[in-house]
Amino acid sequence: MSETTIHIDIHKIMKLLPHRYPMLMVDRVIGLEPHKNIKVIKNVTINEPYFTGHYPQRPVMPGVLIVEALAQAAALLTFSEEVVHDENTLYYFVGIENVRFKRPVEPGDQLVLDVDFVNERRGFFKFKGKALVDGKIAAEAEFMCMVKKNGE
Repeated sequence: MSETTIHIDIHKIMKLLPHRYPMLMVDRVIGLEPHKNIKVIKNVTINEPYFTGHYPQRPVMPGVLIVEALAQAAALLTFSEEVVHDENTLYYFVGIENVRFKRPVEPGDQLVLDVDFVNERRGFFKFKGKALVDGKIAAEAEFMCMVKKNGE
């Protein structure tokens, strides 16, 4: 893979995605190959609100939020190529397949979200993604998303 070294910081991410705390699940883009792949960092900290109840005796990041982080990374792959980003454009999850959780993600871990574009058909985008901690797969999934104008 001839990955382009493109770094997108949190300020640009917040211009591209509508998510805000506590649902913004990505911190920085560390690699981007347009129409192909994106690598994103999610720093997992004990300050995240879900850790107070999941689980207080041994905090673990919920699997559904790991998959959400993968979808947000996919949205960045899609939106980062737009010259002008329309604030009324939303990105919806429409399908998840073959999800596997291989190891728990805990406070102090750094997730590297590695998402590949598979194809696009009629406004539906298909992706394959992995969430890695220290180079080991924590979760993997195939998923579909769609782009829609707010109000449509």
